[in-house]
Amino acid sequence: MSFMSNAGNITRGFMNIACTEKNRDLIVNINGRLVHRDEAGISPFDSAVQGGDAVWEGLRLYNGRIFKLHEHLDRLERSARALSFVEVPSREKVIDEIKRTLAGNNMRDGVHIRLTLTRGLKVTSGMDPRLNQSRPTLIVLAEHKAPVYVKSGLILITSKIRRPPPEILDARIHHANLLNSILAKIEANNAGADDALMLDTRGFVAETNATHAFIVRKGELATPRVVACPPGITRATVIEICAVEKIRCVEMELSVVDVYGADEMFCTGTMGELAGVIKVDDHIIADGKVGRMTKRLSDLYAQRTATEGVQVVEL
Repeated sequence: MSFMSNAGNITRGFMNIACTEKNRDLIVNINGRLVHRDEAGISPFDSAVQGGDAVWEGLRLYNGRIFKLHEHLDRLERSARALSFVEVPSREKVIDEIKRTLAGNNMRDGVHIRLTLTRGLKVTSGMDPRLNQSRPTLIVLAEHKAPVYVKSGLILITSKIRRPPPEILDARIHHANLLNSILAKIEANNAGADDALMLDTRGFVAETNATHAFIVRKGELATPRVVACPPGITRATVIEICAVEKIRCVEMELSVVDVYGADEMFCTGTMGELAGVIKVDDHIIADGKVGRMTKRLSDLYAQRTATEGVQVVEL
């Protein structure tokens, strides 16, 4: 499998997802107003437009339930408070708008929800939060979207773009200014890879441009510490599963040498769930196939999403 052929497959996958007939006439929710996707609009004075001044979450709907909904809303609220948002919508309000959006699209399963909360409208252009004198903008975008990564395994490159340390920008703030990750993704695209592995300023693995990373060595898991990466919800779920299954999982500093020599590697995220990695740079991971531990944890994760979550759609 070449870099370019694999990238072509994943790119076509994203394009097919985005262009399905089901998503062509989506109804989106902007501050409680349900409108067709082609009629949705955000003011040029909105903080997200002015400076990427917003926080966000990705949610997934399984058979009428949103998996780990309250954990995601906890992170959304923490991030908004860390950015000194004067007002944060109540949890009940956010959940109600999610329900209204899903009902407006007649959605019940196989749905990914992008939840964005911006600082809101400014009275005039400028970065000063004191120019924000209205409530935050809440956007709920729900799409019919299956897990986005190919099941045969991902190919990564190591990005030259580094993740900043907490003293520059704390990754625990789940902010919507994603240029750092976008630049790394451009590198991956240009190399014909699926995604980019990103390091911190000390040279240790942070995460990929879009997901958290795990490696497997001798039946045990290791994942980077939460320093230059956000505290992932899917990542935390995998760690929970390991504890229940008596699989040793440690958080530690990992270098690319650890990655190259791993028995297995996989990535985690709400949009893509668990996805095996088969090659990083010019190093094939083990035998170049998705490993047994990755498949086992994927199955255990699927068991959880099939039975757990907050009911938001009556079936």
